[in-house]
Amino acid sequence: MEGAKFICSPPLRDTPTQKILWQHLQAGSLSLVSSDHAPYRYDDTGKFNAGNDVNFRQIANGMPGIEMRLPLLFSEGVNKGRISLNKFVALSSTNAARIYGMLPRKGSLSIGADADIAIWDPNEKRIAGEMHDAMDYNPFAGTEITGWPVTVLGRGRRIVDNGKLIAKPGAGQFIKRAPIDLTEHPGQSVPELDPDQNFGVNLA
Repeated sequence: MEGAKFICSPPLRDTPTQKILWQHLQAGSLSLVSSDHAPYRYDDTGKFNAGNDVNFRQIANGMPGIEMRLPLLFSEGVNKGRISLNKFVALSSTNAARIYGMLPRKGSLSIGADADIAIWDPNEKRIAGEMHDAMDYNPFAGTEITGWPVTVLGRGRRIVDNGKLIAKPGAGQFIKRAPIDLTEHPGQSVPELDPDQNFGVNLA
């Protein structure tokens, strides 16, 4: 039943498909690298809450990924020459802030921005293993990672130091988003966004 750990949607991709996905990242077809982080523990409270002897469609769908997302992108992308450091920042921060109406307060190192900064050691080597969440497995366990965040600042204050969370409870802050800006990615209009076809609601 080890395979249950890796049941997720969309499914994990084979090597040829991974190569094509890297090409799309390089070309700018994809704006973000993210994770839905749908973690279920490998026990009867998570993956097997419907039982052990069930159809695979009854096994909880999802796996943990939020903590490994950026180290993997940095190790496999930047350190292996697939993407530049600037591209890494865009895929992990700037583009999300722009798309979701938070730029320039978020996703930017500029006067007036929040000074959210992750400081990386590009040469630190780690073997993926235990994570900082309540999960009992890491789907990338045993993978060698080169490059790791060592210090994180939130609004200019140190909140992670040498891998240890030192943020004070309640230090987070709600950020009201501006309307989504898709002017750089006009794409194709869909009926759901047309007020004439969606009961007069202006969604974009």
